[in-house]
Amino acid sequence: MEKGRIAIPSAMPGGLEAGIGQHFGHCDIYTLVDVENGAVAKVATLANVPHQQGGCMAPVNHLAGNGVNLLIAGGMGMRPLMGFQQVGIEVYTCGEVGSVGEAVDALLAGRLRRFTPEQTCGGGR
Repeated sequence: MEKGRIAIPSAMPGGLEAGIGQHFGHCDIYTLVDVENGAVAKVATLANVPHQQGGCMAPVNHLAGNGVNLLIAGGMGMRPLMGFQQVGIEVYTCGEVGSVGEAVDALLAGRLRRFTPEQTCGGGR
């Protein structure tokens, strides 16, 4: 990734040292990482929206409205994965990394894989 904004569901208080929230829609906060020229340029945090307000699509629309174009996540259902695809946000699985910073480094090094329907909580159904 040369340029863009990455969102990673995070344990409080967020940031590169934070642990990764395993389900994007239920985290308290996202760490936002702006990438320029293939390197981290800026790190910020963004509070999540309540999950019941708009269901699974509320976090999808919240992230899209804040300029996110790539999400690194541990888990999600089929509906939000399809929602991310509809709004143009690429979704990658975090794999076995321990922190937000490690996930970003792995992404930038090309070691993370795209999230597929088979990896959703519903198994692609």
